[in-house]
Amino acid sequence: MQSIDLIRDNLEKSTSRVLVRIEDMSNYGTVFPTPNGGCHTLWVLGHLAYIEALVIRVFMLAEPNPLQDWKEIFDGAEVAGDVNQYPSFNFVLTRCREMRQSTMSLLDSLTENDLDKKSQNAPEGFEDMFGTYRHCFQFAADHWYMHRGQLADARRAARLERMWF
Repeated sequence: MQSIDLIRDNLEKSTSRVLVRIEDMSNYGTVFPTPNGGCHTLWVLGHLAYIEALVIRVFMLAEPNPLQDWKEIFDGAEVAGDVNQYPSFNFVLTRCREMRQSTMSLLDSLTENDLDKKSQNAPEGFEDMFGTYRHCFQFAADHWYMHRGQLADARRAARLERMWF
């Protein structure tokens, strides 16, 4: 197996394993995961889309972030509990799916050797995380997994059954 196949598998699995949790929470999108707040499901969904566009489009390709107008609500300092401060759950879900599909299409256009290309706009000091195409694609998959715990806590706070996969 080449690493491009492993990255593709990681992206596919992170998509299915995380989105099933998010979609199941559509009626509980702004239930905070703890009594002290935290990152509710709608915020996590928008954050995943925004960061994926940032890493793949901005850091890797030096293109504009197509979700730049989401920066303050999905990557800012505070997570608001007021659903009216966000785009609709379904709109954010659609955009998130589009960002992941764009990532997958880009990966499918590359070869194993292309993954060693230097990212065109990696933040200074973060080259070990975003310095190559390979790093950026793997971060995109890993980032979705990093937020599974918040989704599990939000499910628990909404009094929904635990998902085991």
